[in-house]
Amino acid sequence: MDVTEVKEVWKKVKQELENNLPQHVFGTWIMPLGAADYENNTLFLLSPHQMGVDILKKSWAESIKSAVRNVLGQSATFSLCYDADFAKTYIKERKKALSKQISGQEEVLKEEESKKSLAQMQSGANLNLNLKFENFVVGDNSRFAYNAAFSVANSPSKKFNPLFIYGASGLGKTHLLQAIGHHIIFNKPQLRVRYIRMEEYFNEWMKCFQHGDNGKSQGVNNSLMRKFHQKFQNVDILLMDDIQFIESKMKTMEDFFSTFEALYTNNKQIVIASDRLPGDIPKLDNRLRTRFEMGLVVDIKPPAFDTRFEIVKSYAKELEIEAEDSVYEYIAQNFVNNVRELKGALNKVCAYAEFLDAGLTLETAKKALNCEMKKKDITIEKVAKCVGDFFDVTVLEMKSTARNQKVSKARQMAIYMARDVLQMSYEAIGKYFEKKHTTVLYAYEQVCEKLKSDDALYRLAEEIKSGIKS
Repeated sequence: MDVTEVKEVWKKVKQELENNLPQHVFGTWIMPLGAADYENNTLFLLSPHQMGVDILKKSWAESIKSAVRNVLGQSATFSLCYDADFAKTYIKERKKALSKQISGQEEVLKEEESKKSLAQMQSGANLNLNLKFENFVVGDNSRFAYNAAFSVANSPSKKFNPLFIYGASGLGKTHLLQAIGHHIIFNKPQLRVRYIRMEEYFNEWMKCFQHGDNGKSQGVNNSLMRKFHQKFQNVDILLMDDIQFIESKMKTMEDFFSTFEALYTNNKQIVIASDRLPGDIPKLDNRLRTRFEMGLVVDIKPPAFDTRFEIVKSYAKELEIEAEDSVYEYIAQNFVNNVRELKGALNKVCAYAEFLDAGLTLETAKKALNCEMKKKDITIEKVAKCVGDFFDVTVLEMKSTARNQKVSKARQMAIYMARDVLQMSYEAIGKYFEKKHTTVLYAYEQVCEKLKSDDALYRLAEEIKSGIKS
């Protein structure tokens, strides 16, 4: 036999021995052996350990012979001896293998440390791990905003500074802001990133003021204020969400103006999200408005059907669930306003299917969501007429530019009902009432806010809603 054939024979013999010997014996004494030759029906084996030769000959000779014969035939046998040159080669190779193993362990440790470091950076930046560019579904409604955000993430502070993204709630503004943060942390880890919502910024700013026993402010705590400014002014990328929360808060606007100026002057990237254009935020400081508008202003609109379908399908993949495409189509057809509604609808279908032990089919989706019954015979004309009747206002008056309290209340309630009952987009509602979609958005949010605390208005809204659906 040549060397290659001998090695192949020994490989088969070792497989036999591994199946029949205790693991500690095989691992300690058999694995280090090497096959030198096969001649005259004898397999010549070499050991790098003198003790190994003695142990194997004394206790396991018959087992080795049996394995050799199973491979080479009943007339075969083996010879085992210690060889100094083989021992030197074995030790050298063993050291090399151990060195590789240690190196590999070090690489694993480095990778784990790197992941840990990235996780800490993401946590410090206040980022959600699920909101990245990779799982943002791009459609015609969001392509411009997505491309602008991706460009900023690749080259922060080079262009589009500030980047101002606006659109209705639930369309993906926060997703894009956080995606920018993730992309920069992974690709430019030396840069400091911070994401925050304006309401949180305001709350942290308020903590910098000392308060007396009566709860009234007694003055600024300079130490806390310095730390606050360091936190937001010593970053390379500031991602500010829900900037519209700042309106009417004059002192906070002054403070944020100083933060904006400090960052912009030092060529740091600023990205801002809002539910409306800078010019449509009432009582926004004019200095801030002009600075927001001097960069790139992009919008995100409600997604079209194809995009909504892809969003639902992508979310299903994220949840690791499988359903018929007809389920995704049904949800996309009936929930048109924003991404959150689409995800909420899919979650409801999944829960319904799980609780009733039913499949994720179109029939299950229809039973869970009941969209047909909700929308049966209801049009925006009917909504406007019903609301008008309650307020004793005509539809034409609601469509007019009249601003008296009676007409304004009726118009706001009609907008709220069109959104709540029919799930129409702001643009579609605005088209019917001949108003800008930002005006519609503002009216809808005003009613939502009032319904939280005004019981009389809540009861009236429920009564109107019953009238619309009857």
